[in-house]
Amino acid sequence: MTAIRGAAAITGAASGIGRALAIELGNRGCDLALADRDEAGLKTLAAEIGAARKVSVHRVDVSEPGDIAEFARDAIAAHPALGIVINNAGVALMGSFEEIDQAQMEWLFDINFWGVVHGTRAFLPYLNTLAEAHIVNVSSIFGIIAPPGQSAYAAAKFAVRGFSESVRHELAVAGSPVRLSVVHPGGVATAIARNSRTGVGVTDNARRAQSIERFENAAKTSPNDAALRIIKGIEKNQPRILIGNDARFMDILQRFRPGTYWAPLQRKLEKMSKGTAK
Repeated sequence: MTAIRGAAAITGAASGIGRALAIELGNRGCDLALADRDEAGLKTLAAEIGAARKVSVHRVDVSEPGDIAEFARDAIAAHPALGIVINNAGVALMGSFEEIDQAQMEWLFDINFWGVVHGTRAFLPYLNTLAEAHIVNVSSIFGIIAPPGQSAYAAAKFAVRGFSESVRHELAVAGSPVRLSVVHPGGVATAIARNSRTGVGVTDNARRAQSIERFENAAKTSPNDAALRIIKGIEKNQPRILIGNDARFMDILQRFRPGTYWAPLQRKLEKMSKGTAK
């Protein structure tokens, strides 16, 4: 059992799940080191949390290893009791493999995968000196299933899953006080789809609008509910945290049909996007 106390560091904290986590952890008595590229969003969030908690804000581009290393140093200096690190920052890229170029794929990997790796590396030596600590790496349900049109995103989120599971096993073998959870959210009502980049080969703006609409119709879990589920997973030291009934359904389906899940899943998703799924 990991206690929710001391301080937590969160990347991607200015919006979405990261923002909800900051508020909920603050409500539970955590001081906070909040990181994002959106400085204005961080300052607004810090003001909302108020003076009851010590909050430090850090402009961080998680695609830059130097930014993450500096964030870790500054966060630990500001919050010596820091015992929870949540590598949450992420972006989306719309388009099939043939519609995205190498530079775009590398941009996404630098944030969604390498940001998690560098964040883990930057904080782990300090966390290992504590009596107990917890790392949370946010993957996706697309780290368990891989739909068409998500080749870059799924590849990065599968990589987050594999990296996190291996490091978790290494920590256990070493007798480390650090626990590690990997999070697989289903559809969460954030702005990630609207803020996504589009592949250089995508010329159909109507398809982008349709994809955003389908995501928003299917995204049934609120950021606050996602945050509560993650916090419960931290408290219970759960190695894998699935968020939403959609994520649980997809996880079960791919277990039974690991090579052929897409056809039935596509039918299910089409019903969900139209609001007719039962």
